Parts: sequence; C-alpha cells; structure tokens
Amino acid sequence: MAGVPLDQRDGWIWFDGEMVPWKDTKVHVLTHALHYASSVFEGQRAYSGEIYKLSDHSTRLRKSAELLDFEIPYSVEQIDQACRDVLEKNDLVDAYMRPVAFRGSAELGLGAHNNPVHLAIAAWEWPSLFSHEDKLKGTRLALSDWRRPAPTSAPFASKAAGLYMICTLSKHAAEARGFSDAMMLDYRGQIAEATGANVFFVKDGEIHTPTPDCFLDGITRRTVIDLARAQGIKVTERVIMPDELGDFDECFLTGSAAEVVPVAEIEGNVFKGREICSAMMKAYTAEVQPKRAAAE
Repeated sequence: MAGVPLDQRDGWIWFDGEMVPWKDTKVHVLTHALHYASSVFEGQRAYSGEIYKLSDHSTRLRKSAELLDFEIPYSVEQIDQACRDVLEKNDLVDAYMRPVAFRGSAELGLGAHNNPVHLAIAAWEWPSLFSHEDKLKGTRLALSDWRRPAPTSAPFASKAAGLYMICTLSKHAAEARGFSDAMMLDYRGQIAEATGANVFFVKDGEIHTPTPDCFLDGITRRTVIDLARAQGIKVTERVIMPDELGDFDECFLTGSAAEVVPVAEIEGNVFKGREICSAMMKAYTAEVQPKRAAAE
C-alpha cells in the first residue's frame, strides 16, 4: 500500500454507525470543519490485535469535542467497540487508527449549533512516525519560529485539528533546512513539545520534561512517565528553557504515532547518550507488545 493516496485505498471506514467502503467515505466541501476547524481526532495504535489504551483515547476524544463546544453522539463504550469493529473488518493486527469527529454541512457560519456532528474511524498499516534510521541514530530537530499559544488563546487540552496548523508549518520549515522535525517553544519562550510528540530530557540519570500547561499531555507521555518511575528513575515536570538544552545528556520524543524516539540534535545541541532512552524504548515495547517482548 506504500505510495497509494489515502483516499484511494481499499478497505472499510466506520462512519456514523455504518461500515462504508473506504473510497466512498466522503464529506461535502462546505463541511463546517473544513472552513472553521471544528474537528477533533485521536491517533492510536493496535498491537497484535489489541488497541492500546483504547478507552483512554475514546474518553479524550469526547472531552476534546466538549472543549470545542460540541458533543459526539456516541458513548466511550460505543466508540471503543466501533474501533474494534474497524480493526476486525479490515483484517488488521498491527495498525494505526484515526477516529475523527467533526461538525457537518447543514449550515456554514461561525454559529454552528444546528450542524450535525459526525464520527468516522479509519485504520491502516502505518509504521512509526519516524524512520527506522532515525530510531537508530536519533532524529534531528530545528527550533520553530512558531510558538504554542497561551491557555487563554486556544483550548490546548483538546486534540483539536486547528491547533496543528502551526505544527505543519513548523515541520515544513524544519524539513526545508534538512531537519526531520521541529521543537516548539510556548508563548513564554519555554520548551514545549515537538510538532506531534512530547519531549523528555535526561541529565545525570534523571528525566526532565516540560509541564504540560499549554500543550497536550499525551497518553504516551503519561505512560512513559509511569514506566520510568516504575524502574526507579526520577521524573521531574518543570519549566525548561532553551538555554538549558546544552546541559542534557539525552533527549527523546514520545507519542502514539512516534512511540519512543531518541533525539540526536536540537538546533546544534547534540545529545550523544542513549541509556535511559533505550530503557524507555524497551519498556514501552514490553508494555504495548508483551508477547513480542517475551519472545525476545
């Protein structure tokens, strides 16, 4: 399926309670979400036929919609089951999944209360967000000119589509300079996150990570914090400033799409260490793929 445009693939997508042939799942060009970003989504992975932390993702999806002032007309349990049905219908075992909820096309304007809310769920085979090469040697990040907005400027706790516009701009600018991704600061000039993943740093065997007070507190982020503490590694959530980057021994990213990825460089600051990152990569694999970890 490599290279096949997403809208031309074969399979099935769950759409408003029905399984619809992949290529027939369409929305109108006057859909409110297309014009005003009234859309929320999840990114989640299935390993060996099981969707990792499925209910956590479904709960966050509904909460994201509430923060954008609309309600998804399905319960967490119904969304969970729909996700499982999509996986089974497409005969997938290891897959990436994308539930997306959005306001429809009944009317167009900033006032959108009369628009129906749709929910679609797709699943397909998609390897980690970063290449195998990046995972071996560590990815390189530029510093973005775009900043995460203040909590009073955007609903940062929502996984809202509109909040990713500056992420795309940041990633494109980084790639144009030869980097793989970008590290974003927040509105105060503090280290925040990469464009689609949370960030962790290591110094003297301890993990430091930015406090998620204006960016998404990722499900994978929280999982890795728990895994680290279970191994006796101290984890501190705190303010991290750009001028500290040269003081750290290691850096790594986490996210459902990215999983756990070492960072080799952020804008000239080089991280040569891999010990804690490697431990977290192994721990995360054991967490999400226990059968594979046991076999190894």
